[in-house]
Amino acid sequence: MQPVVLKVGGHDLRDEVFLRDLALVVCELHLPLVLVHGGGVEIAELQRQLGIEPRYLQGVRVTDAESLALVEMVLCGLVNKRLVRFLVQAGVDALGLSGVDRGLLRARQMPHDEVDMAFTGEVKAVNAGVVHQMLSDGITPVVAPLCLGPDCAYNVNADHVAGALAVAIEASRIVFLTNVPGVLQDGRLLEELDAGQTRQLVGHGIIHGGMIPKVETALQALETGVQQALVTDLAGLRQNSGTLFHGEAEATTTMETGPGDRV
Repeated sequence: MQPVVLKVGGHDLRDEVFLRDLALVVCELHLPLVLVHGGGVEIAELQRQLGIEPRYLQGVRVTDAESLALVEMVLCGLVNKRLVRFLVQAGVDALGLSGVDRGLLRARQMPHDEVDMAFTGEVKAVNAGVVHQMLSDGITPVVAPLCLGPDCAYNVNADHVAGALAVAIEASRIVFLTNVPGVLQDGRLLEELDAGQTRQLVGHGIIHGGMIPKVETALQALETGVQQALVTDLAGLRQNSGTLFHGEAEATTTMETGPGDRV
């Protein structure tokens, strides 16, 4: 059975009821699973407490040297260990790590023509063997998106990390958790969409608001080699339902792929 990458947003990870339910669902799935989490809300709160105003560029945090230390504390310490704690208590053999550990995720500075992105990075390479070994040992990796640079660490967007991991390990699908069961049209769940249909729905305003960035990330994952992307909520994760996105020519919903190595 091929692995699945599950991206969990940082906002939900402050809610203990959500964490308890998520851990139970993960335990029930009995799938080789890699969890990637964010933590932006708590990072921004700590920044403001210390007099640092958060800065963003097209939704991506611009991470200066002071903020990098806070990112490392919040992502690799507070959020990662909180999530691992709930998973282990539910019976999941979870192990928390960041992209720095064992050189799992290597990054470089995110380029921009006008803004110095400082310690905000983009994934350059993934050591997929680290993940494959953990999964073969029955361990569920829980990955904080702090990545290893040539002479520093880089803060990388968690969606981008999830996508890079999914490509590198040739995951059968990538799942983005949200608070709705998927893409809705007139109250009806759209169970399956290809890339062309999705862009039409965005253009017609049927996909709108907070669903747009989730859909854009799903399409990006498809474009970089992942077979399927699913947007769903916790109930849908348990029931294997939601909105399934696939490429223009892809019509299957199977989860079988070959082994992965590096990207």
